[in-house]
Amino acid sequence: MHFLQLPQFTRAVRCSKPVAETAGVIMQNIVYVLLFLTTLIWGGNAVAGKLAVGHVSPFMLTTLRWILAVLILLPFAIRPLRRDWPVIRKNLPLMAVLGVLGFTLFNASFYTALNYTSAVNVSIEQGAIPMVIIALNFLLFRIRATALQLAGFVLSLIGIALTASHGDISRLAELDINTGDLFMLLAVVFYGTYTVALRFKPDVHWLSTITVLATSALLASLPFVAWEHASDRLILPDTQGWLVVAYTALGPSILSQVLYIRGNELIGANRAGLFVNLVPIFGTLLSIAILGEVFEPHHAIALVLVFCGIGLAEYSGRKAASMSARVRASVD
Repeated sequence: MHFLQLPQFTRAVRCSKPVAETAGVIMQNIVYVLLFLTTLIWGGNAVAGKLAVGHVSPFMLTTLRWILAVLILLPFAIRPLRRDWPVIRKNLPLMAVLGVLGFTLFNASFYTALNYTSAVNVSIEQGAIPMVIIALNFLLFRIRATALQLAGFVLSLIGIALTASHGDISRLAELDINTGDLFMLLAVVFYGTYTVALRFKPDVHWLSTITVLATSALLASLPFVAWEHASDRLILPDTQGWLVVAYTALGPSILSQVLYIRGNELIGANRAGLFVNLVPIFGTLLSIAILGEVFEPHHAIALVLVFCGIGLAEYSGRKAASMSARVRASVD
């Protein structure tokens, strides 16, 4: 059975309008739960990455998490991979690029950033991903954002700028930004591009998708580890390092990716991407609770701005989706 085949369920009850509306509400709520769990796990990833500093090097962590993820996935994925192989083979270059963008380059930049800046900063800056998604969707596919989505975009942008400049936005004009913050903004571009490109993903079983992407990510990470070794920056994991590897392999590498891919399928990249703005909330709270990091006034302002941004944009997205559904219903 395909993972959470909710659209099929909705179509099955379309003959009864009240039941169909109820099914639509249930589906929407389930999607929210999926994306809520996704962002909670990603918030924990910032903490895990910070705990990895000095215990396993960034590129080694990236490689090991995908080795473990592939080993976990393969026993379950063999059957769907065999069935989907003709489709996968035709789309293998695209799927490999998706794996490299969303899994390898994003994580390599993400874990490198945490060697130079705080987990709170990284968490808040991750909220810039929806802005990249909206911008790319407009530039590449002319998908227009609503006025409220743009307002949310601007609020989030101010919040991210406040965080990257450590409370002094004038530093941005002088390009006085921490190295870690620059790496994190690079990671944001990689994941935003990955999210937009998911629209081209072939229609195969979710296990086939995640396994191919994870394998691509593993292969693409090897040159980074080789460079780390050659430059004498390689750190093999100790006990704490292995615990971080285990968490990142099970949570961010497998469970969250599956939930995020499905969320994209159900409500689209623009709306699903906006939930990434919850990562700053979870990441900040977990960083304070687990790492004991300092929460400064500019962090609070940035979080409020980012949270208001997602609220405005998601309200607008739901309103537009509701109007579209009513139009389709009247046509039917």
